[in-house]
Amino acid sequence: MAGLNQTPSSERVHIAFFGKRNAGKSSLVNAFTGQSLAIVSEVKGTTTDPVYKAMELLPMGPVMIIDTPGIDDEGELGLMRVERAKQVLRKTDAAIFVTDATSETADSDEEKLLSLIRERNIPVIIAKNKADLLASVPENGADTVYVSAKTGYNVDVLKEMTARLAAGKENERRIVSDLLAVGDAVVLVTPIDESAPKGRLILPQQQTIRDVLDAGASALVCRDTELAATLGKLKEPPRLVITDSQAFGKVSKIVPETVPLTSFSILMARYKGTLATAVKGAVALDSVKTGDKVLIAEGCTHHRQCNDIGTVKLPAWIRKYTSAEPEFIFTSGTEFPDDVDEYKLVVHCGA
Repeated sequence: MAGLNQTPSSERVHIAFFGKRNAGKSSLVNAFTGQSLAIVSEVKGTTTDPVYKAMELLPMGPVMIIDTPGIDDEGELGLMRVERAKQVLRKTDAAIFVTDATSETADSDEEKLLSLIRERNIPVIIAKNKADLLASVPENGADTVYVSAKTGYNVDVLKEMTARLAAGKENERRIVSDLLAVGDAVVLVTPIDESAPKGRLILPQQQTIRDVLDAGASALVCRDTELAATLGKLKEPPRLVITDSQAFGKVSKIVPETVPLTSFSILMARYKGTLATAVKGAVALDSVKTGDKVLIAEGCTHHRQCNDIGTVKLPAWIRKYTSAEPEFIFTSGTEFPDDVDEYKLVVHCGA
């Protein structure tokens, strides 16, 4: 049960370790965390897939540590591992680029990935590992630190630098509490259909309820089928009604026009800072034509059901709205194409 109270992965600062094979990434990850999270070996390419570990790391708090495959891996499988390492950049808040301190200059693989990290405006620290093999250790720079995973030399310095680098990366936005006052009542509409998880509420609903409580307001939860009766029992109209997106049309006909209405999806997009982009993206629906490619990227992996929202409901809604027959392409989980230029529209479901 302890896992139910853990900070969600999306709320953690993601710290990723990058570098060539045998630069000592995994050894440094272990020294950095004080745990044996990653397998260490003298054999090149021991880390074949990104390794994720959620943990509390003082003084940063809840973080996600990511150990990645070497960026110089070879062969067909090796190139696939390199691509997986690059995909980690999409979720990286702070990067630690591990190099071999005994090598004086960066090679082309290192320079390319460093450029890619900086192009994405990801703050980065260059950790020159194996400093214990140097005759004399140079002074650290503003974004460079000489460390030894073997002896623990300067690992605390690296942690302090990382903490400063990650400062402010914690999400200071609020889901809904900044729109509420103490004593307000909020009605949350959560339909229970075949796609609803059994015995629990989905994470955005849980987070929203908690944020309502943090504002000193009251959260009243009901299904769409009981919404009218619920509103009728209130002495005063609620400050806000929040609904699951799938029931928005039905709920909007029940909620009085004088009561503000929004959805969990809209609140979460606002919370994540992507609402303006999502609004611009929605405009593209008006120009979708038959044959246009539409990418539906589901943020989760799950067992498909007959009325699956990603592969069934969303395409049906888009066909109905556009009166067209686009070509739908689907991805799920962490899969996402590097080049999206061929798509007229991208819908990220459950993101």
